[in-house]
Amino acid sequence: MQRFNVQGMTCGHCVRAITQVLKGSDPAADVQIDLASGEVRVESKLGADEISSLITSEGYVVRVV
Repeated sequence: MQRFNVQGMTCGHCVRAITQVLKGSDPAADVQIDLASGEVRVESKLGADEISSLITSEGYVVRVV
């Protein structure tokens, strides 16, 4: 399970956008998002750099935890 701190997530649309972009690259990915803490947990074949890049492409600031 890879963990990321994502800044800028505020609502359900943010959750859907991040989930969709990650599942678009890895349909089997398990994506768990906690809006309150800004934490995104991802179980995926994708590497941390690729996940960060995908989330950043949606307009968010990402830091690997």
